[in-house]
Amino acid sequence: MPLSISFELSDRDLAHFTKAMETARASAGNKSADEIINAAAGLLKGANIADLPDFINERLDRLDAMIAMLRDDGWHLPEEDRQRVLSALVYFADPADVIPDSVPVLGYFDDAIAIEMCVKDLKHELDAYDEFCEFRQGEAERRGLDPAKAGRADWLEARRDELVDRMHRRRNRELGGGYGDSSGYARRGYTSAYRPGMLRVR
Repeated sequence: MPLSISFELSDRDLAHFTKAMETARASAGNKSADEIINAAAGLLKGANIADLPDFINERLDRLDAMIAMLRDDGWHLPEEDRQRVLSALVYFADPADVIPDSVPVLGYFDDAIAIEMCVKDLKHELDAYDEFCEFRQGEAERRGLDPAKAGRADWLEARRDELVDRMHRRRNRELGGGYGDSSGYARRGYTSAYRPGMLRVR
């Protein structure tokens, strides 16, 4: 019979995780984007052979989506946006995170919380990418094409530009920037500094 447990992270708790993520960024040194992405993907590979709770698996799936955003040639994020996502992945590339991944069951618990924080911060990026993947899938099928081979087709590029522009506008509004101008083939559903606040984890 399922057991439902919920808990709330206070500002103090979130500050602890924020500091750990900042430490991970500092320790990343001169790691390349590929090194960061591959290390985060390695975490997922290790998790795939572990028997993990659904709570953790659901969050790891979101990490998979963030990795996909960076590897997706059709999405090809602008450099500033790409750096935001890479900044989120750095924590998962650090083998000395809050709880070592080798600890049975609990090893990925801190990663799940960190993913939740990153997803909250990257909401507009992930929403836009989700719509992009849905559009690519539907339009490619309508044209009798393989979505995985669509690349940067003209019909896809126009929609991608619309979604990136909307992503920038929504993010600017959220940050108090008003309505002015703003400066992959992968799984659906999918930081820079996280702004502390109450976070409910279920």
